This record gives sequence, structure tokens and C-alpha cells, in this order.
Amino acid sequence: MISINNLSKTYGDRTVLKIENLEFPKGQTIGLVGNNGAGKTTLFSLLLDLIEATTGSVTIDGEKVNTSENWKNKVSAFIDESFLIGYLTPEEYFYFLGELRGQNKASVDEFLKQFDDFFNGEILNSKKYIRDLSKGNMKKVGIVGALIGKPEIIVLDEPFANLDPTTQIKLKNLVRNWSQNSESTFLISSHDLAHTTEISERIVVLNKGELVRDIQTSPETLQELEAFFAEGL
Repeated sequence: MISINNLSKTYGDRTVLKIENLEFPKGQTIGLVGNNGAGKTTLFSLLLDLIEATTGSVTIDGEKVNTSENWKNKVSAFIDESFLIGYLTPEEYFYFLGELRGQNKASVDEFLKQFDDFFNGEILNSKKYIRDLSKGNMKKVGIVGALIGKPEIIVLDEPFANLDPTTQIKLKNLVRNWSQNSESTFLISSHDLAHTTEISERIVVLNKGELVRDIQTSPETLQELEAFFAEGL
């Protein structure tokens, strides 16, 4: 369970995030949507204790993320390329993450077999460093890396960006299958309303740092969101 209470982040005289109360239960896939500057990445950064909140707190299973380390073995994330280690090969990076999460090389190798189709023969055994991969292939490495060890909470920021249409479809299937076969909670931020609505049980809409919609997805959700954003908020 993730609980957000009276959370805000202010830079100077500009408040970029202000959320009174928001909860994400275990096992749910939540899509976080909003225009640029809505506060999506700020919220993820606060959740991961990457930046300090101005007020309020984020708790994971009752542990405040800024005062405890206990939550860290439950959470995995891929926010951007800074989460990668460019001078490693993809295999070396996966083994590194596996070691952090209690997995040996053999178990990591076995785990990676299920992503052969997603990797499309371009990641493993490519003899390339991560820094030399395309933006899309870096994104694939980051996403799969976030899944190693089967964490309870998986945070993905703009996972569909830089992926070609075929890979976007594969990613949607990956998230669906993973959420159906595990109790992991997915928090997914994206500008792509269609993809996000397809894979999410719930959509949270932010605008100028504030929560403006919290919707359980239905066949009408995409149309509702498109109409909402067409109005320019």
C-alpha cells in the first residue's frame, strides 16, 4: 500500500506539486497522466525519495520513505537513462541488478528468457555497451531491469516513449501479463492516453501539480480523458 498525505513540493515561490490524500493499493495498475509540468515526475521522485518534500509524506506499507530504508527492497523503478549504467553491457547491468535483489547469474539468465520477443534480438549478446544502444533499446533494458526480482511496486515513467509501434504493443502485453500473474503494483506515467488506458485499472490525472481526476477505467475512459484534455483544462 502506498499512501500520500499532504504532500507538496515548492521551488522558491512556485509550487509544482500539492496532493492532500492519495492511496495506491497492492496489485493495482495505475496510469498517471497529465500535460507537461503536471507534476508526474515530481510525484515519482518524491515516492522514490530522490528529492525532499516541502510538506507531507509518502509511506509504503506504513514506512515513510524519507525516514526508513525498509521499503527499498519492495520497489523498483525506471524513470530515465540516469537509472542505467552506460559503461556496462545489458547482461552486466542485469546481473548487477540481480545481485542487488538476491538473484544469481543463472536465475537472471532464466528470468531473461521470457523477454526474447520483447528484446527482438537487439539486446542480449549484442556486444554493445548500454550507452551505445538506441534510445528505444535503452528503454527496453531499463524496463526489464525494473522487473528483476519481481518487486512489489514497479514505477515506470514514460515507458512507451522512444519505442516503435510493435514494441509498444509488446510492452502493453508484457504489463498486462505481469499484472495478471503477480501481485505487483504498477505506477505508469505516460502522455499516451490510449496505451495507458488500455493497461491501467485506474487513471489518476494531474494538472499543475494537483489531483484533478481519479477514474476507475471503463470502456468510456479514453473518450472521457480525450474530451477532458481537449478542453485545455
